[in-house]
Amino acid sequence: MTMATNPPAVAERARPMTKEEKKVILASSLGTIFEWYDFYLYGALAVIIGAQFFSAFDVNTRNIFALLAFAAGFLVRPFGALVFGRLGDLIGRKHTFLITILIMGVSTFLVGLLPSYATIGWIAPVLLIVLRMAQGLALGGEYGGAAVYVAEHAPNNRRGFYTSWIQTTATLGLLLSLMVILSIRLSLGEADFQAWGWRIPFLGSIFLLAISVWIRLQMQESPAFKKMKEEGTQSKAPLSEAFGNWKNGKVVLLALFGLVVGQAVVWYTGQFYALFFLQAILKIDLLTANVLIAWSLILGTGGFLVFGALSDRIGRKPIILAGCLIAAITYFPLFTSLTNTANPTYAKALETVKIEVAADPATCGSLFDPVGIRQFTEPCDLARRTLSQQAFRYTKVDAPAGTPIKVTVNGTAVTYDKDFVANIGRAAIAAGYPAANDPAKVKVSGFFAALGDAQSLKIIVILTIMVIYVTMVYGPIAAALVEFFPTRIRYTAMSLPYHIGNGWFGGLLPATSFAIVASTGDIYSGLWYPVGFALMTFVIGLLFVPETYKRDIFSDATASK
Repeated sequence: MTMATNPPAVAERARPMTKEEKKVILASSLGTIFEWYDFYLYGALAVIIGAQFFSAFDVNTRNIFALLAFAAGFLVRPFGALVFGRLGDLIGRKHTFLITILIMGVSTFLVGLLPSYATIGWIAPVLLIVLRMAQGLALGGEYGGAAVYVAEHAPNNRRGFYTSWIQTTATLGLLLSLMVILSIRLSLGEADFQAWGWRIPFLGSIFLLAISVWIRLQMQESPAFKKMKEEGTQSKAPLSEAFGNWKNGKVVLLALFGLVVGQAVVWYTGQFYALFFLQAILKIDLLTANVLIAWSLILGTGGFLVFGALSDRIGRKPIILAGCLIAAITYFPLFTSLTNTANPTYAKALETVKIEVAADPATCGSLFDPVGIRQFTEPCDLARRTLSQQAFRYTKVDAPAGTPIKVTVNGTAVTYDKDFVANIGRAAIAAGYPAANDPAKVKVSGFFAALGDAQSLKIIVILTIMVIYVTMVYGPIAAALVEFFPTRIRYTAMSLPYHIGNGWFGGLLPATSFAIVASTGDIYSGLWYPVGFALMTFVIGLLFVPETYKRDIFSDATASK
């Protein structure tokens, strides 16, 4: 393989979409929305699922296992990219992502039927993890198929706009899952929802699966693939041709580190980490946090189409790299503003309450634990972990060797014993940290009620700005990746960097960022993860990644190895 050649773009005036092109975009986008909906259901319900399938463990351990099962879906995505990318280049785009949606839909439906740990014991969590991995494998093949299929139907000078419809699907799938969960939760009440109602979104996905399969059965194979097949120029070994030598591997690495990694961390920060930050750190209730995020997604999603279309005029690279750079520069002030607005009492406490942990340095280790499986035994580590879980900012002070641990709040010592969690909570609240029912903290009573409250509106604006960053980096990325590689190995070659970037660098962002927060005692320190990778992508992309928007991907259908 060589990177796709760069002839002048085929002259083609802007024209309305044809009926067939609309059908292609609708079929690809709708099916992909349903797949993302299936995938995100688990993430949104991880705590409840942990109680159902890991009930043999204490609350903290079961939540860790639930999150690890969620992470399993991300970790296997690159392997799904290899398996289904190869199939897509061998047997065609249409048939391959018909297979992926069947795997995803059936796996999700079966999660809704799984007996709990209390019913069948350890078999329950094992089956859950198997189904999560099946979902991840299917998603690993779905995105590449949809992006390639739409791109190979699009005119050369509108490829960014056409594929940007695919880019809306992840956000719309997340939004759909949040809306379904919220509506069922409000209808049933919290007790019934946690007992059995959580299964309804999973079981209901069977109807989405039926619609998606019916739509995809009506689709035709892409013109570029049909042309290549008719001429007998298909790759016989897409994996080895795409990744079997350094020359080809270098192109994949450029796509990964010069485009996708930055896109991934901006995407996950603007949607998942923002939601996590609101709930786990600012202690905003689940309904309020979901409503605020949902409004930001509704208001910002149109940006995918705007920036996708703009990339057809000025290029993919300037928009993606600008999104990475602007996000990296503004994340710290944006999240600070989010704290000040959503929980002003907490924001003030961060500045006025001084919590110190003084201990022998030999007893204070690293708290970095992104997968949540380390066991901490030293009082210094346990105390700092407790402070981090309560989102209390602290400073670690080195004491003389052999000195027992001493925790102080504004100079007043807090006894470290079996009641430390309760003691530190009371001391922190007395010093200025907000109580759970603090009236200054943002709270909404319903979906539309958020629009009538000035505090909520300001938060929605902040979150929408971050979603706009997401649309900048994500809107043009599908077209850029498609243009990097020739038709004969396009599905295989573009899927791997996309899913390594989004499945590993992006998917593990919330857990890793929180581990950084726990290690430092600073609630904003986790932002260095997305800021660092976004800046890395900006530099590598600026110096080494070529522009691709004028490439004619139809002329390379018969490109040589």
